[in-house]
Amino acid sequence: MVDTVAAAFAASAQRWPGHAFVAVLRETAAAYGIAPGEWRYGELQQRVEALRAAYARAGYGHGHRVGLLLENRPAFFLHWFALNGLGVSVVPINADLRAAELEYLVGHSEIALAVALPPRHGDLRAAAQAAGRPLALMADGEVPPPAPFAPPLADQPIGELTECALLYTSGTTGRPKGCILPNRYYLHAGHWYATVGGMAKLHPGAERMLTPLPLVHMNAKAYSVMAMVLTGGCLIVLDRFHPATWWASVRESRATVVHYLGVMPSMLMKAPATPADREHRVRFGFGAGVDRALHAPFEARFGLPLLEGWAMTETGAGAVIFTHGEPRAVGTNCFGREGAEIEVRLVADHGGEAGIDEPGELWVRHAGADPRFGFFAGYLKDEAATAEAWEQGWFHTGDIVRRSADGLLHFIDRRKNVIRRSGENISAVEVESVLNQHPAVKASAVAATPDALRGDEVLACVVPHEAVAGPAREALAADIVHWALQRLSYFKVPGHVAFVDALPLTASNKIQRGELKAMAQALPGQALCVDTRALKKRQA
Repeated sequence: MVDTVAAAFAASAQRWPGHAFVAVLRETAAAYGIAPGEWRYGELQQRVEALRAAYARAGYGHGHRVGLLLENRPAFFLHWFALNGLGVSVVPINADLRAAELEYLVGHSEIALAVALPPRHGDLRAAAQAAGRPLALMADGEVPPPAPFAPPLADQPIGELTECALLYTSGTTGRPKGCILPNRYYLHAGHWYATVGGMAKLHPGAERMLTPLPLVHMNAKAYSVMAMVLTGGCLIVLDRFHPATWWASVRESRATVVHYLGVMPSMLMKAPATPADREHRVRFGFGAGVDRALHAPFEARFGLPLLEGWAMTETGAGAVIFTHGEPRAVGTNCFGREGAEIEVRLVADHGGEAGIDEPGELWVRHAGADPRFGFFAGYLKDEAATAEAWEQGWFHTGDIVRRSADGLLHFIDRRKNVIRRSGENISAVEVESVLNQHPAVKASAVAATPDALRGDEVLACVVPHEAVAGPAREALAADIVHWALQRLSYFKVPGHVAFVDALPLTASNKIQRGELKAMAQALPGQALCVDTRALKKRQA
């Protein structure tokens, strides 16, 4: 039984040495300035062993942390697996981070080395100086520089509870937290995916899984990577999601499985239908957040099921919930029901158990003797936040969920995204889903803005397909509101519509809710923000 990620990859390399492990398509290769092609298990393992020896000679070992700013390049896996074999934890660094964010990450994580793209070395060096931390730097292909300090845990054994990675949360509502993820977290995620079966059955040695999601995100790094490692499959990594060329990439890669985020199906459905829409080999898509109004139409048009799941960076596969079998309740924000290995509570606002179809916060834990099995080990340097998250022996997710009479769980929204207007609770996600269907809307995000009479009012930031100004702006805002009034209760309809060039997004294309909240405080009264409160009326 393997107990590290490196050992798992080595075992697969021995079993499937000639199988492709990672593939780079021509479009991604051009974006990165690297060669397209495939890396095979056997050849990559040889390179991993050589690099591991080089790191060991340079003094890196158990207890060190090393930052990886390599985007979705194959080099990411080479360095991750080489370092993991020495008990070194990797800290994926989002390439979009800038000075203050890098300073926080370098200081908080205490990385000893950053393996980074050469143009970012200056930024990382400046961040380390500002944080007052020693930091070695190298590019892929260079000889590792000497470790700036000795391995903190050199005298301790390496195993499944050894820290494998420090993954920072998106920081949608505050400063990112560093989630400590042991080897067991990754191994269990891969094992879960490899054995979950049903509509998501993976065939050993035969799968080709395409993901546009970043390796700084747990979906790609834990589920996609480890599922392929444990089943001898091939991972096709894109530099990012390109709507215009998505299906060409799917066909070129011969993908059998794709991963998605909710925004992707919405964008793909806006393209004109073509006879080639079903010309692919994909058996299923795995993701979360698909617009419920588009779920069934997408499946009918493109001929593949979108299997919705639920998990968090903190839970990993220790409490993943997944719609991998029927009934899936397509079009209802359903993400399945918990399996026998997971325990679930839905806690209503009154503190008791939520009833059928009553919203409640989702609390989860692993069944059995260890309720934290497969979860993160804790938040780095924040024992209080870890204890708070696990209050009463359950992990408090912050997600508002309802259970229907048939036992299925349905996502409503993040607790912090719920808008409280005149005593009514409004889900930002629900409103966004409707606004995104308007033909003039490219993307939208909804937040609360203060209102003297109602406490909160609904403010929508809208990215239009075409720029609008002056009277055209007010006319489009009114049209959007009238559209929404036909589809939502009047109180959920935006009372302010702000037209913006772009939404604040995280690296994984999630809405940066903290920044959006700040925008919602400042936008009313500005020329780009139209006050539509007078248009909000109950419909007959």
